[in-house]
Amino acid sequence: MTAPQRILIVEDEPLIAMMLEDFLDILGKSVAGTADCVSDALSRIEEGGIDAAILDVNLRGGEKSWPIADALAAAGIPFVLATGGSGDAVEPTHRDRPVLPKPFTMDGVEKALTELG
Repeated sequence: MTAPQRILIVEDEPLIAMMLEDFLDILGKSVAGTADCVSDALSRIEEGGIDAAILDVNLRGGEKSWPIADALAAAGIPFVLATGGSGDAVEPTHRDRPVLPKPFTMDGVEKALTELG
């Protein structure tokens, strides 16, 4: 598998999403889109053109990213789970996915994406 190039960002904090976009640009990746809620992310996945995703586990309004993770897994698209919490916050079906701890660093993003393939 080649390294993912087109990355979907699912993050509900605009400044953090912009920082991730900058990190991806520096790492030579392109942003396949951004979403700040489950419905927007699912629509973006249906549109296609995504090689991988970075998912914030906890989204605004108490939403969790698990429906997005399930859709990505069903489509065979690898993803990284971004969380500031402990590993217990990750659904058992997705515990084998790479975790990107907050606060984000460029090295952390690069390492997590490298784990995808």
